[in-house]
Amino acid sequence: MNAALPTTPDIAAALHTLQHATGVAIPVYFRADSDPAAGIALLGSTVQLYAREVADPQTICLSVDGPGPAEAIARAVAAAYGVRVVVSPVNRGKFGALLLGMQELLADPRLAWFAAIDQDGDHFANELLNFIRAALHAVPAHGRAPILVNGNRLSRHRPLGYLRAEQEELCNRILLDALSYHAAVSGRPLPLELLTTSEPLPDFHSGYKVVSRATAQAIFGHEPPLEGLDARAAYRHAVEAVMVVEAYLGGARLAAVNRRTYDEQPISLFASFNRAQLAADMILWPCKRLNIPPAFVSQWLANHLPALQLGTLIPQGVDELRAIRDLALAGMGLDPAAAPAAFLRPRFV
Repeated sequence: MNAALPTTPDIAAALHTLQHATGVAIPVYFRADSDPAAGIALLGSTVQLYAREVADPQTICLSVDGPGPAEAIARAVAAAYGVRVVVSPVNRGKFGALLLGMQELLADPRLAWFAAIDQDGDHFANELLNFIRAALHAVPAHGRAPILVNGNRLSRHRPLGYLRAEQEELCNRILLDALSYHAAVSGRPLPLELLTTSEPLPDFHSGYKVVSRATAQAIFGHEPPLEGLDARAAYRHAVEAVMVVEAYLGGARLAAVNRRTYDEQPISLFASFNRAQLAADMILWPCKRLNIPPAFVSQWLANHLPALQLGTLIPQGVDELRAIRDLALAGMGLDPAAAPAAFLRPRFV
Protein backbone atom coordinates (compact mmCIF):
# COMPACT_ATOMS: atom_id res chain seq x y z
CA MET A 1 0.00 0.00 0.00
CA ASN A 2 1.31 3.45 -0.89
CA ALA A 3 2.22 5.82 1.92
CA ALA A 4 -0.25 8.58 2.68
CA LEU A 5 0.30 11.80 0.80
CA PRO A 6 1.52 14.77 2.82
CA THR A 7 -1.18 17.12 4.05
CA THR A 8 -1.29 20.75 5.11
CA PRO A 9 -0.13 21.54 8.65
CA ASP A 10 -3.54 22.74 9.80
CA ILE A 11 -5.31 19.57 8.67
CA ALA A 12 -2.58 17.35 10.14
CA ALA A 13 -2.84 19.17 13.48
CA ALA A 14 -6.63 19.03 13.50
CA LEU A 15 -6.73 15.31 12.72
CA HIS A 16 -4.13 14.54 15.38
CA THR A 17 -5.95 16.69 17.94
CA LEU A 18 -9.29 15.05 17.19
CA GLN A 19 -7.92 11.53 17.32
CA HIS A 20 -5.57 11.83 20.29
CA ALA A 21 -6.48 14.89 22.38
CA THR A 22 -10.29 15.20 22.30
CA GLY A 23 -12.69 13.77 24.84
CA VAL A 24 -16.44 13.33 24.32
CA ALA A 25 -18.98 13.44 27.16
CA ILE A 26 -22.42 12.00 26.44
CA PRO A 27 -25.12 12.39 29.12
CA VAL A 28 -27.37 9.34 29.18
CA TYR A 29 -30.93 9.16 30.44
CA PHE A 30 -33.87 6.92 29.57
CA ARG A 31 -37.26 6.90 31.23
CA ALA A 32 -38.29 3.95 33.36
CA ASP A 33 -40.70 2.73 30.67
CA SER A 34 -38.08 2.84 27.89
CA ASP A 35 -37.48 -0.20 25.69
CA PRO A 36 -33.91 -1.34 26.49
CA ALA A 37 -33.35 -2.70 22.98
CA ALA A 38 -34.38 0.60 21.42
CA GLY A 39 -32.16 2.48 23.88
CA ILE A 40 -29.15 0.31 23.06
CA ALA A 41 -29.74 0.82 19.34
CA LEU A 42 -30.03 4.60 19.68
CA LEU A 43 -27.12 5.15 22.05
CA GLY A 44 -25.05 2.51 20.30
CA SER A 45 -25.44 4.28 16.96
CA THR A 46 -24.23 7.54 18.49
CA VAL A 47 -21.26 5.94 20.24
CA GLN A 48 -20.26 3.88 17.21
CA LEU A 49 -19.90 7.00 15.08
CA TYR A 50 -17.86 8.90 17.69
CA ALA A 51 -15.63 5.87 18.33
CA ARG A 52 -14.62 6.07 14.66
CA GLU A 53 -13.28 9.60 15.21
CA VAL A 54 -10.91 8.97 18.14
CA ALA A 55 -7.88 6.72 18.51
CA ASP A 56 -8.82 5.48 21.98
CA PRO A 57 -12.51 4.83 22.77
CA GLN A 58 -11.74 5.48 26.44
CA THR A 59 -11.74 9.17 25.58
CA ILE A 60 -15.53 8.84 25.22
CA CYS A 61 -17.48 8.91 28.48
CA LEU A 62 -21.10 7.86 28.90
CA SER A 63 -22.39 9.70 31.96
CA VAL A 64 -25.57 8.12 33.30
CA ASP A 65 -27.93 10.51 35.02
CA GLY A 66 -29.18 8.51 37.99
CA PRO A 67 -30.74 5.07 38.50
CA GLY A 68 -33.01 3.39 35.97
CA PRO A 69 -32.65 1.54 32.67
CA ALA A 70 -30.00 3.97 31.40
CA GLU A 71 -27.20 2.31 33.38
CA ALA A 72 -27.75 -1.13 31.86
CA ILE A 73 -28.10 0.42 28.39
CA ALA A 74 -24.90 2.43 28.81
CA ARG A 75 -22.93 -0.54 30.11
CA ALA A 76 -24.06 -2.71 27.21
CA VAL A 77 -22.97 -0.04 24.72
CA ALA A 78 -19.69 0.52 26.58
CA ALA A 79 -18.90 -3.19 26.47
CA ALA A 80 -19.49 -3.22 22.72
CA TYR A 81 -17.33 -0.19 21.88
CA GLY A 82 -14.82 0.06 24.76
CA VAL A 83 -15.90 3.48 26.04
CA ARG A 84 -15.98 4.42 29.71
CA VAL A 85 -19.06 4.80 31.93
CA VAL A 86 -19.75 6.85 35.04
CA VAL A 87 -23.05 6.69 36.93
CA SER A 88 -24.59 9.34 39.18
CA PRO A 89 -26.40 7.96 42.24
CA VAL A 90 -29.20 10.49 41.70
CA ASN A 91 -30.99 12.00 38.72
CA ARG A 92 -30.08 15.70 38.53
CA GLY A 93 -30.58 16.54 34.86
CA LYS A 94 -28.36 17.05 31.84
CA PHE A 95 -25.91 19.44 33.49
CA GLY A 96 -25.40 17.04 36.38
CA ALA A 97 -24.54 14.27 33.94
CA LEU A 98 -22.20 16.53 31.95
CA LEU A 99 -20.55 17.69 35.17
CA LEU A 100 -19.79 14.09 36.20
CA GLY A 101 -18.67 13.04 32.73
CA MET A 102 -16.46 16.05 32.12
CA GLN A 103 -14.77 15.72 35.50
CA GLU A 104 -13.99 12.11 34.59
CA LEU A 105 -12.45 13.20 31.28
CA LEU A 106 -10.56 16.14 32.80
CA ALA A 107 -8.59 13.61 34.87
CA ASP A 108 -7.09 12.29 31.61
CA PRO A 109 -3.95 14.40 30.94
CA ARG A 110 -3.94 13.48 27.24
CA LEU A 111 -7.04 15.53 26.54
CA ALA A 112 -6.93 19.20 25.55
CA TRP A 113 -10.45 19.56 24.06
CA PHE A 114 -13.80 18.34 25.30
CA ALA A 115 -17.01 17.86 23.34
CA ALA A 116 -20.48 17.88 24.89
CA ILE A 117 -23.09 16.09 22.81
CA ASP A 118 -26.49 14.47 23.35
CA GLN A 119 -27.38 10.80 23.18
CA ASP A 120 -30.07 11.20 20.54
CA GLY A 121 -27.91 10.96 17.42
CA ASP A 122 -28.63 14.55 16.36
CA HIS A 123 -25.03 15.72 16.89
CA PHE A 124 -23.11 14.20 14.02
CA ALA A 125 -19.68 12.75 14.78
CA ASN A 126 -18.31 13.46 11.31
CA GLU A 127 -18.74 17.20 11.99
CA LEU A 128 -16.58 17.12 15.13
CA LEU A 129 -13.49 17.72 12.99
CA ASN A 130 -14.91 21.10 11.97
CA PHE A 131 -15.26 22.05 15.65
CA ILE A 132 -11.63 21.14 16.28
CA ARG A 133 -10.47 23.05 13.20
CA ALA A 134 -12.43 26.10 14.37
CA ALA A 135 -10.94 25.78 17.85
CA LEU A 136 -7.38 25.54 16.58
CA HIS A 137 -8.02 28.48 14.25
CA ALA A 138 -9.14 30.55 17.24
CA VAL A 139 -6.14 29.71 19.41
CA PRO A 140 -3.37 31.30 17.30
CA ALA A 141 -5.65 34.22 16.53
CA HIS A 142 -6.07 34.96 20.23
CA GLY A 143 -3.00 33.56 21.93
CA ARG A 144 -3.68 30.90 24.55
CA ALA A 145 -7.14 32.19 25.45
CA PRO A 146 -9.65 29.54 26.53
CA ILE A 147 -12.20 28.73 23.83
CA LEU A 148 -15.82 27.59 23.49
CA VAL A 149 -16.94 26.50 20.02
CA ASN A 150 -20.71 26.47 19.65
CA GLY A 151 -22.52 24.42 17.02
CA ASN A 152 -24.94 26.74 15.25
CA ARG A 153 -27.81 24.77 13.72
CA LEU A 154 -28.53 25.66 10.11
CA SER A 155 -32.20 25.44 11.06
CA ARG A 156 -33.80 25.48 14.49
CA HIS A 157 -37.42 25.18 13.41
CA ARG A 158 -36.94 21.96 11.44
CA PRO A 159 -35.40 19.83 14.21
CA LEU A 160 -37.11 21.52 17.17
CA GLY A 161 -40.56 22.34 15.86
CA TYR A 162 -42.14 25.76 15.62
CA LEU A 163 -42.91 26.38 19.30
CA ARG A 164 -39.62 25.33 20.80
CA ALA A 165 -37.60 27.08 18.09
CA GLU A 166 -39.40 30.35 18.77
CA GLN A 167 -38.80 29.98 22.50
CA GLU A 168 -35.10 29.35 21.93
CA GLU A 169 -34.86 32.39 19.67
CA LEU A 170 -36.24 34.54 22.48
CA CYS A 171 -33.77 33.04 24.95
CA ASN A 172 -30.86 33.47 22.52
CA ARG A 173 -31.76 37.13 22.00
CA ILE A 174 -31.89 37.87 25.71
CA LEU A 175 -28.70 35.93 26.45
CA LEU A 176 -26.90 38.06 23.86
CA ASP A 177 -28.33 41.18 25.52
CA ALA A 178 -27.18 39.95 28.93
CA LEU A 179 -23.64 39.19 27.75
CA SER A 180 -23.43 42.59 26.05
CA TYR A 181 -24.66 44.38 29.19
CA HIS A 182 -22.17 42.55 31.40
CA ALA A 183 -19.36 43.28 28.97
CA ALA A 184 -20.22 46.98 28.98
CA VAL A 185 -20.37 47.37 32.77
CA SER A 186 -17.27 45.22 33.31
CA GLY A 187 -15.27 47.18 30.75
CA ARG A 188 -14.40 44.07 28.77
CA PRO A 189 -15.71 44.28 25.19
CA LEU A 190 -17.69 41.28 23.94
CA PRO A 191 -15.87 39.76 20.93
CA LEU A 192 -18.28 38.22 18.45
CA GLU A 193 -16.09 37.99 15.35
CA LEU A 194 -15.68 34.20 15.71
CA LEU A 195 -19.27 33.58 16.75
CA THR A 196 -21.49 35.04 14.05
CA THR A 197 -21.48 33.02 10.85
CA SER A 198 -24.49 33.16 8.53
CA GLU A 199 -26.75 35.17 10.84
CA PRO A 200 -26.12 37.72 13.61
CA LEU A 201 -27.95 35.80 16.37
CA PRO A 202 -25.79 33.03 17.85
CA ASP A 203 -27.43 29.66 18.49
CA PHE A 204 -26.35 29.61 22.15
CA HIS A 205 -28.83 26.89 23.12
CA SER A 206 -27.49 24.35 20.68
CA GLY A 207 -26.40 21.23 22.57
CA TYR A 208 -23.26 20.56 20.49
CA LYS A 209 -20.24 22.33 21.99
CA VAL A 210 -16.47 21.89 22.16
CA VAL A 211 -14.37 23.59 24.83
CA SER A 212 -10.70 23.85 25.68
CA ARG A 213 -9.35 22.35 28.90
CA ALA A 214 -9.27 25.73 30.63
CA THR A 215 -12.87 26.39 29.63
CA ALA A 216 -13.97 22.91 30.70
CA GLN A 217 -12.47 23.59 34.11
CA ALA A 218 -14.23 26.97 34.28
CA ILE A 219 -17.60 25.35 33.48
CA PHE A 220 -17.33 21.95 35.14
CA GLY A 221 -14.79 22.55 37.90
CA HIS A 222 -17.58 23.49 40.31
CA GLU A 223 -21.30 23.11 40.86
CA PRO A 224 -23.22 25.82 39.03
CA PRO A 225 -24.56 28.57 41.30
CA LEU A 226 -28.33 28.34 41.60
CA GLU A 227 -28.80 32.12 41.82
CA GLY A 228 -31.81 31.74 44.11
CA LEU A 229 -33.70 29.61 41.58
CA ASP A 230 -34.93 26.05 41.78
CA ALA A 231 -32.10 23.62 40.99
CA ARG A 232 -33.96 22.58 37.83
CA ALA A 233 -33.14 25.97 36.30
CA ALA A 234 -29.40 25.27 36.10
CA TYR A 235 -29.38 21.48 35.92
CA ARG A 236 -32.28 20.82 33.52
CA HIS A 237 -33.59 23.95 31.80
CA ALA A 238 -30.75 26.43 31.21
CA VAL A 239 -27.94 23.93 30.68
CA GLU A 240 -26.57 25.53 27.50
CA ALA A 241 -26.79 29.02 29.00
CA VAL A 242 -24.84 27.79 32.03
CA MET A 243 -22.07 26.54 29.75
CA VAL A 244 -21.92 29.76 27.72
CA VAL A 245 -22.02 32.09 30.72
CA GLU A 246 -19.50 30.17 32.82
CA ALA A 247 -17.17 29.99 29.80
CA TYR A 248 -17.55 33.73 29.24
CA LEU A 249 -16.92 34.52 32.91
CA GLY A 250 -13.86 32.27 32.72
CA GLY A 251 -12.44 34.46 29.97
CA ALA A 252 -13.25 32.20 27.03
CA ARG A 253 -13.43 33.39 23.46
CA LEU A 254 -16.71 32.31 21.86
CA ALA A 255 -16.56 30.77 18.40
CA ALA A 256 -19.03 28.89 16.22
CA VAL A 257 -19.35 26.46 13.35
CA ASN A 258 -22.48 25.73 11.36
CA ARG A 259 -23.78 22.19 11.77
CA ARG A 260 -26.54 20.05 10.40
CA THR A 261 -29.37 18.37 12.26
CA TYR A 262 -32.06 15.85 11.52
CA ASP A 263 -35.33 17.16 10.19
CA GLU A 264 -36.81 15.57 13.29
CA GLN A 265 -35.17 14.60 16.57
CA PRO A 266 -35.30 10.86 17.39
CA ILE A 267 -36.21 11.50 21.04
CA SER A 268 -36.78 14.56 23.21
CA LEU A 269 -37.63 15.21 26.84
CA PHE A 270 -39.04 18.61 25.90
CA ALA A 271 -42.65 17.43 26.07
CA SER A 272 -42.20 16.38 29.72
CA PHE A 273 -41.17 19.88 30.84
CA ASN A 274 -43.35 22.83 31.73
CA ARG A 275 -42.74 24.79 28.54
CA ALA A 276 -43.17 28.27 29.97
CA GLN A 277 -41.02 27.55 33.04
CA LEU A 278 -38.34 25.98 30.83
CA ALA A 279 -38.02 29.12 28.71
CA ALA A 280 -38.31 31.45 31.70
CA ASP A 281 -35.45 29.66 33.45
CA MET A 282 -33.36 29.90 30.27
CA ILE A 283 -33.80 33.66 30.65
CA LEU A 284 -33.63 33.97 34.42
CA TRP A 285 -30.51 31.97 35.21
CA PRO A 286 -28.08 33.85 32.93
CA CYS A 287 -29.60 37.22 33.80
CA LYS A 288 -29.25 36.57 37.52
CA ARG A 289 -25.77 35.12 37.10
CA LEU A 290 -24.66 38.21 35.19
CA ASN A 291 -26.34 40.62 37.66
CA ILE A 292 -28.71 42.15 35.13
CA PRO A 293 -31.07 44.75 36.67
CA PRO A 294 -34.73 43.67 36.51
CA ALA A 295 -35.75 46.74 34.52
CA PHE A 296 -33.41 45.71 31.71
CA VAL A 297 -34.82 42.18 31.58
CA SER A 298 -38.31 43.66 31.44
CA GLN A 299 -37.38 45.92 28.55
CA TRP A 300 -35.58 43.16 26.66
CA LEU A 301 -38.72 41.04 26.88
CA ALA A 302 -40.75 43.98 25.57
CA ASN A 303 -38.19 44.43 22.78
CA HIS A 304 -38.08 40.84 21.56
CA LEU A 305 -41.55 39.39 22.10
CA PRO A 306 -43.13 41.39 19.25
CA ALA A 307 -40.44 40.23 16.82
CA LEU A 308 -41.22 36.53 17.24
CA GLN A 309 -43.42 34.88 14.66
CA LEU A 310 -45.03 32.88 17.45
CA GLY A 311 -46.94 36.05 18.39
CA THR A 312 -48.81 35.89 15.08
CA LEU A 313 -50.50 32.68 16.22
CA ILE A 314 -53.56 33.97 18.10
CA PRO A 315 -54.44 33.18 20.80
CA GLN A 316 -52.18 30.16 21.45
CA GLY A 317 -48.85 31.73 20.50
CA VAL A 318 -49.54 34.94 22.37
CA ASP A 319 -50.58 32.94 25.43
CA GLU A 320 -47.32 30.96 25.33
CA LEU A 321 -45.23 34.14 25.14
CA ARG A 322 -47.22 35.90 27.84
CA ALA A 323 -46.73 32.94 30.20
CA ILE A 324 -42.97 33.06 29.65
CA ARG A 325 -42.89 36.82 30.16
CA ASP A 326 -44.89 36.67 33.38
CA LEU A 327 -42.72 33.93 34.90
CA ALA A 328 -39.55 35.79 33.93
CA LEU A 329 -40.81 39.06 35.38
CA ALA A 330 -41.86 37.37 38.61
CA GLY A 331 -38.49 35.62 38.82
CA MET A 332 -36.78 39.01 38.58
CA GLY A 333 -38.92 40.35 41.42
CA LEU A 334 -41.29 42.36 39.23
CA ASP A 335 -45.09 42.30 39.24
CA PRO A 336 -46.40 40.60 36.07
CA ALA A 337 -49.78 42.25 36.64
CA ALA A 338 -48.16 45.62 35.94
CA ALA A 339 -47.16 44.51 32.44
CA PRO A 340 -49.60 45.25 29.61
CA ALA A 341 -51.89 42.40 28.63
CA ALA A 342 -51.08 43.00 24.96
CA PHE A 343 -47.53 43.38 23.69
CA LEU A 344 -46.68 46.82 22.34
CA ARG A 345 -45.94 46.25 18.66
CA PRO A 346 -44.90 48.43 15.71
CA ARG A 347 -47.86 49.74 13.75
CA PHE A 348 -46.41 48.83 10.35
CA VAL A 349 -44.20 46.00 9.06
